[in-house]
Amino acid sequence: MGVRIRIVTALIVAAVACAGAVGSAAAQPRDAAKIAPFSGTLQNIYDSGVIRVGHRENSPPFAFLDARGRPIGYSLDICEVVVEEIAERVHRQVRVEYVPVTPANRFERVASGAVDLECGSTTANTERRSVVDFSPTMFVTGTKLLVKRGSGIRSLRDLQGKTVVLTTGTVHAEAVPKIAQRQKLAIRFVFANDHDASFQTLASGAADAFANDDVQLYGTIAARDAADGYRVVGDFLTYADYALMFRRDDGDFAEVVREAFDRMARSGEIRAIYRKWFERPLPSGASLALPMSPHLEHVFRLQGLSAD
Repeated sequence: MGVRIRIVTALIVAAVACAGAVGSAAAQPRDAAKIAPFSGTLQNIYDSGVIRVGHRENSPPFAFLDARGRPIGYSLDICEVVVEEIAERVHRQVRVEYVPVTPANRFERVASGAVDLECGSTTANTERRSVVDFSPTMFVTGTKLLVKRGSGIRSLRDLQGKTVVLTTGTVHAEAVPKIAQRQKLAIRFVFANDHDASFQTLASGAADAFANDDVQLYGTIAARDAADGYRVVGDFLTYADYALMFRRDDGDFAEVVREAFDRMARSGEIRAIYRKWFERPLPSGASLALPMSPHLEHVFRLQGLSAD
């Protein structure tokens, strides 16, 4: 009887040891997978625990600074959800390092790796896709004119012989002069480094109009509570889709960004973020009072369906 007990005991011990070895072997690949399961930007974020977010400083309501100098806006709120998705994918906490960018340097900063994710008001088009990559669409807009009330300017044709300010590094800086040339309009164009400087050029009288996407023009006067002195006029001169920007040929990172957009569209969170910045008061107290366009509503509906 004692012999049988010893044999059974030995078998149990052997079985336990074997199970432990199997468990150890099974755990090892999972642990190893956590060391280097990613590529490109995701691997860099996993290694450092940091994502570098590029932001504009004066592009309300998309990306601008609050009274304390902190970056806020519609694009920053969307990026916050993207960062949450990234943290979940890399299985660790991720700290955001904010990096200010301008219209002129944003592409170089993304392409060089100084910025991982640009959260501003950047137009996604075919030409730019040869240098960088973009998220799904987050806004749809087009170019109009900001003028002083009482100027008598209602359209681009009214600017014959007058001056228009454009922001360097934007699509408008190239597109609007070409439109004027096609329409044979003798318009003088001047250029400023950012949207704040462009507005100041208009405000000072050095320009008769500021050409920019209409939503940014509305944001400019709302952020300054200046609607009494300025108005947005004219037909759309161009159309544009805004998106977040990141490095090209980074499929894993692009997938995580897309999944974050799908989740926001499916849950309705993207609409809540929109209402916060376009239908409710900005920190200045003024509101754009801009309901979501049918076009953008359709875009978000399609994004939600793609996630089903």
